[in-house]
Amino acid sequence: MKKNILWLRERVLSVSIRIKVMGIALGIVFLFALTIIFQIRESFEKELREELKTSGIFIAKEMTSRSSGFILTPNQFALNLLIKNIFENNENVEYAFILSSSNEILVHSFENGFPKELLAVNRVSPGSKFRVEMLDTEEGIITDVAVPLFGGKLGTVRVGMNEKHLRNKLNAITLQILIVTAIVSLLSIGAASLLTIVLTRPITNLVSFVNALGKGDFEQRARIWADDEIGKLSNAFNDMIQKLKNFKTELEFKEEMTSQLLKKVINAQEEERKRIARELHDQTSQSLTSLMIGLKILKSAKTLDEVTKRSDDLRELTSKTLEEVHDLAIQLRPTVLDDIGLDIALQKYVADYSMKFNIKVDYHSIGFDSFRLPTEIEIVIYRVVQEALANILKHSEARNACLLLENRGNLLKVIVEDNGKGFDVRKVMSSEIDGKLGLFGMQERINLISGDITIESTPGNGTNIYITVPIDKKLSYEKDKNTFS
Repeated sequence: MKKNILWLRERVLSVSIRIKVMGIALGIVFLFALTIIFQIRESFEKELREELKTSGIFIAKEMTSRSSGFILTPNQFALNLLIKNIFENNENVEYAFILSSSNEILVHSFENGFPKELLAVNRVSPGSKFRVEMLDTEEGIITDVAVPLFGGKLGTVRVGMNEKHLRNKLNAITLQILIVTAIVSLLSIGAASLLTIVLTRPITNLVSFVNALGKGDFEQRARIWADDEIGKLSNAFNDMIQKLKNFKTELEFKEEMTSQLLKKVINAQEEERKRIARELHDQTSQSLTSLMIGLKILKSAKTLDEVTKRSDDLRELTSKTLEEVHDLAIQLRPTVLDDIGLDIALQKYVADYSMKFNIKVDYHSIGFDSFRLPTEIEIVIYRVVQEALANILKHSEARNACLLLENRGNLLKVIVEDNGKGFDVRKVMSSEIDGKLGLFGMQERINLISGDITIESTPGNGTNIYITVPIDKKLSYEKDKNTFS
């Protein structure tokens, strides 16, 4: 039984919306029709039976008034004629008969003999004007009406009213309702079909749209049929596909940029290795070779003065070699960034930058007196500022720049400004990849520490770079104690 119910449920759920709507419409029409038929039949049956009862009483009383003289006369012919007239003029009369005061049959309408069992039913009590009783017979329900003649002194008139015509009327009314129901059902099918077309066509369009979207077609758009719920759903789908398209484009752009940036990083690493190898070979290696030759010459020195002179030359050469190695190490990674922190490291870098490239850079820092930033933030900010100042040197033709660092406890703000020639940010960011890898690298570094970077520039008005980075105070530590706070 449970399996059958589940099977039926699956079958119903798998039916199309059009058939469901049409089925619901027809079900409502038929349910409404059945309810109307039941109520109308009940109401009409009650009214017709009451009418039949009233008609039976009227006929019986008429027979009473017309038969009294014939009974007193007595006139059997007139009584028979009266019964005949009653039958001819009243199609609902099933039978009629008159009983004497001694309960003997004076006249009756039965052709095949009077049924004796009728004498035992529907007897009028003394003082009653009439009595009605429903009899269940082979011909159906009979409304039997009994009216006494002169209070029963002359006898009783009995009239039986059948329900054949009542049933015929009810059946005719029911047939009319069924015909109307059939017409309404056909109209409902047409209306439901039209409604399902109106409802399912946008949904079918949405299904096709979603299928195309699933295949990666982001150019499709859902057709908006009307400004209703489905129309709003179509609008929402169109907004979603546009956002997905933008996201896909941005993702592809970032993937391409990341790939190019990775290549640039690898190339930069190789170039840096070549430069280090070259400097070690051209400077440090030659200095060490000169030192070895000097040591051999010192070994062959014959006088103290010659030893002293050779020692001074070797000391000077060793000092020069150490400075070269130290400068090379500083270029790879400034130790001051690890030892003292971002503030002092940038001060020194800015001073060296200004002196070396003849670009005046005003440096200001706020909030770095007591606490240092987390190491990863210091490294990222140091490299981003390096890249920003390198871009000023390469592209801006600026003679003045400004660098501001502000530590607000839970937020780090960095501003880099220059008075150079500026550029069109949107044009550069949408241009070929090689021209914007530096800017993209800055963005990627800032994103790694959950920060935000904004670049503002217009041709002829310099460039402003704004960086904000959230700071976790738990990871900041004091300068003096060099321990986590």
